[in-house]
Amino acid sequence: MYKVVRDFKDKDGRFYREGDVFPAPDASKQTAARLKVLSSTNNSYGKVFIKKNEAPKEK
Repeated sequence: MYKVVRDFKDKDGRFYREGDVFPAPDASKQTAARLKVLSSTNNSYGKVFIKKNEAPKEK
C-alpha cells in the first residue's frame, strides 16, 4: 500500500490527491516498474508522488 504525497493524475485518468491511498481499491493492478517511477524522482517531472506505507513497529 502506498500513500500519495503529491497530487497527480494516473495513466487511466484517475486523480489522486495528497493523502489518498495508491492504488485506489478499484484501480487496475500496478506493476513494480510503475510503482518505482512514482516513488522516485526518476520520472518526467522529477518529483516523488507516492511513498510506501510503513507498518507501525510494535514495542
